[in-house]
Amino acid sequence: MHQKANRDVWSVMKVVTLIFVGLSILYPLSTVVIRSVTTSDGNATLQNFIKFFSKEYYLDVLNNTMFVAGVTTLLSVVLGVAMAYALTRYDFRLKRVLNVCIILSLMSPPFIGAYSWILLFGRSGFVTTKALEWFGWVFPTIYGKWGIVSVFVCKMFPYVYLFTSGALGSIDSSLEEAAENLGSTKGYRLFHITLPLVSPSILAGAVMVFMSAVSDFGTPMLIGENYKVLATLVYEQYMSEMGTSSNFASAVSMIVIVLCILLLLLQRWYLNRRNYCMTSLRPPQPQKLRFGKKLLMLVPILLVVVIALLPQIVVIVTSFKNCNGPYFVAGWSLESYQTIFTRMVRGIKNTYFFSVIALAVMIVVGSVTAYLSVRKRSLLTAAIDMSLMVPYVIPGAVMGLALIIAFNRSPFYLAGTAFIMILCYTVRKIPYTVRSASGFLQQMELSVEEASINLGVSPAKTFFKITLPLMLPGVVSGAILSWIETINELSSSILLYTGKTITMSVAIYNEVARNSFGTAAAMATILTISAIIMLVVFNRVSKGKVSIV
Repeated sequence: MHQKANRDVWSVMKVVTLIFVGLSILYPLSTVVIRSVTTSDGNATLQNFIKFFSKEYYLDVLNNTMFVAGVTTLLSVVLGVAMAYALTRYDFRLKRVLNVCIILSLMSPPFIGAYSWILLFGRSGFVTTKALEWFGWVFPTIYGKWGIVSVFVCKMFPYVYLFTSGALGSIDSSLEEAAENLGSTKGYRLFHITLPLVSPSILAGAVMVFMSAVSDFGTPMLIGENYKVLATLVYEQYMSEMGTSSNFASAVSMIVIVLCILLLLLQRWYLNRRNYCMTSLRPPQPQKLRFGKKLLMLVPILLVVVIALLPQIVVIVTSFKNCNGPYFVAGWSLESYQTIFTRMVRGIKNTYFFSVIALAVMIVVGSVTAYLSVRKRSLLTAAIDMSLMVPYVIPGAVMGLALIIAFNRSPFYLAGTAFIMILCYTVRKIPYTVRSASGFLQQMELSVEEASINLGVSPAKTFFKITLPLMLPGVVSGAILSWIETINELSSSILLYTGKTITMSVAIYNEVARNSFGTAAAMATILTISAIIMLVVFNRVSKGKVSIV
């Protein structure tokens, strides 16, 4: 009887999650696919794709996107792997502080980094004007492709660093020792043994960097100027006065989706060619260095960390500066904060209201989905799990466009409402919660749940009383990261918001576009502080046992 009840409860859960996935993810994305191969009149056509691949302007946009994402990924891998190797293999007293600072550099969206660079190195930036005034130096422009790449690398190399440092700290040191005993040099061991062993982690970080660079909207819009990428093209085609139609925007979105899927398939193909299983019973021990070598290695690491944290530092400092329109003047004040708490309260309230509701949905759906995918494995649960990961690998602008097209008519007229914002945040950020909860659940013994059910406790009560509390650290850890990503979300919000549903990230972008740097800095500071608070909560909940990525 218990087994039948168990099947009934989780059969219902499968149906409920399937309906959620179908309505919130598969249905919206199917509308993008249909729009991409139809005309505005509803007739089937490939003209949208022909238009894209036959015009030099659009091919240049595609090349720009691949260039920015490719160069960003390459530089992030070099920088992230080098720093991970240095901080895991050598003994530094500042190691824990540096690690926290690198994590903190992830706690703000890339467009805030672009905004900070404008304040420092823009045409009227502090460093630009002072360098010209004091030394007669003319700094290279930060606008264009290299400015975008610079902001992306400073923001995204921590992904590679965190993945790689975790792998380097847990590999079997006996493999390197055996190579050393056979006479191999340190450089040979590094490139032929160590790095190949951790290549899955390096590749995972690289994939995250590439997809983040492809999907980011704010940075290219702020400092790209005439350098267009696919994310900005989708926005312009659908939203701007120069836009043509949602059909062509959908075709561009499909090209972006195909790029991301091809990258994931390439990653899987590479990993399936090799076996990376090994024991971690003998992790490598950090080596002590002489003072001179330690200083020589520590100085560039500190420089990189300071540059990575520079956006947050600049934002916090400038939020207290006096402003006269777009210019900062002498003196300090709380005027910018007074302005946002009187004129922009709606954006602040919306940000936390939307994110908290989305977080609650992510915790419920994420916990149930993680349990189904780990404990009730089947083709259906595997399909649900995979479907929930789809919004993670496609740009926010694409997901936003999909939701607008899907829910802009009866019977689901949700465009312009708070509901569509919350729905977008939920499906975009839930993969963090699902993956973290699944990881914890895979480490739990099934016998605990079986014993509870055999003693007469219902399957539902067993889940809430036994299973969920045990997997709670993983659920909360993933949910916190989901929440941090939600409050910083811009790519989808810029398409979905209205005057009533504006969020802080959109307001920051609008303020920067209007050269209201003081109020933008004040709101960005609030976001940064919110992220830091949640990082502290994360550390308390996980007790250092769960990686933030």
